[in-house]
Amino acid sequence: MIKDFLILGLNNLKRRRLRSWLTMIGIFIGIAAVVALISLGQGLQDYISDEFEKLGSDKIIIQPKGMGPPGTAGPSLILTSKDLGVIENVKGVKWAVGFLVKQGRAVYKDEAGIGFGIGSNPEDLKLLSEIQSFNILDGRDLKKGDKFKVVVGNNHAYGDIWKKDVEIGSTMQIEGYDFKVIGVLDKIGNPIDDGSLYMTKEVLKEILNVEDEESQIMVKTAEGFDPEEVAETIERKLRKSRGEKEDQETFNVQTSEQLLETFQSIFAVVQGVLVGIAAISLLVGGVGIMNTMYTSVIERTKEIGTMKAIGARNSHVLLLFLLESGLLGLVGGLIGVGIGIGLAKGAESIAEIYIGSPLLQASMDPTIMIGALVFSFVIGTLSGALPALQASKLKPADALRFE
Repeated sequence: MIKDFLILGLNNLKRRRLRSWLTMIGIFIGIAAVVALISLGQGLQDYISDEFEKLGSDKIIIQPKGMGPPGTAGPSLILTSKDLGVIENVKGVKWAVGFLVKQGRAVYKDEAGIGFGIGSNPEDLKLLSEIQSFNILDGRDLKKGDKFKVVVGNNHAYGDIWKKDVEIGSTMQIEGYDFKVIGVLDKIGNPIDDGSLYMTKEVLKEILNVEDEESQIMVKTAEGFDPEEVAETIERKLRKSRGEKEDQETFNVQTSEQLLETFQSIFAVVQGVLVGIAAISLLVGGVGIMNTMYTSVIERTKEIGTMKAIGARNSHVLLLFLLESGLLGLVGGLIGVGIGIGLAKGAESIAEIYIGSPLLQASMDPTIMIGALVFSFVIGTLSGALPALQASKLKPADALRFE
């Protein structure tokens, strides 16, 4: 019986093809937007989670609290070499590495630009190679004692940062100083890292007149130690060293797992808001289905009367109209899922071509697609509930006399 009702419902939709298409517009626009946003959001979340997995659960990151753009923090909000020394002496710390990250002006072949300079000791970069791929693609890496030598991120040599690609041995001006390009890093995948300029920490301090500062400190915990307990010890020791009270620290100490949890919480809220906005069109689509089904009940009143006269029950009429409205939602959902996948893949391709970053990836999780189809069918069915109930309560005699 249900099979017969489905066939009858499909035939009714075909007979009113134009009206059916117009009714489904709200549904497939809403589903397309929801599927595209969730797919891209899930893809971004998967990528970030993978990056944190590469980072490892035994890492701790210390940075100044509430910092704005590089170089804007006040004296009390910066980390120093003294802080780095305190951290290195904490029990459970295998190694600690400090970075200096500053924004500066660079000029290449008479073309000016603004970029991030990253200063680090060459031996520290070797420690970090186990976390992130700081592999030299062309030229060589920084060595201790290198002065006014720079290793450039991949986008400087093979991206679109400069009109003319940076070459090994060429000269680049950074903050008015001439630097010789000695190496090009392999692509990391992060636009900031791939667009940065790497030099020794001492040289970066010299050209920017920075006395004693660490923009960020990365810690690896020793085997057998709980990262969270080590992080608590670091926080306690730094408070004592800096003369700060609990809950009034001017720095943050977070494990990689805590950072991931924070990101996921914030991202879930943002994604929920975006999906909620996109879902408004589903409400509009539901109202459209309800309106169409009310019109259909009026047009088919005599048909309903005939069905009841030959033995159809109220439940049969109710089921027929519910299935018909559900099919409107389902077909709209199918179209919407297809459009949503296309939009998500299109955004992924555009990001790859114009940004050169894998951050924007579309996740083709079957659960998302099936969930969208079920949701669209439920929306359609619920939207048609009142018209279906009205149709099922029609009396055969009154329905047959309807003009």
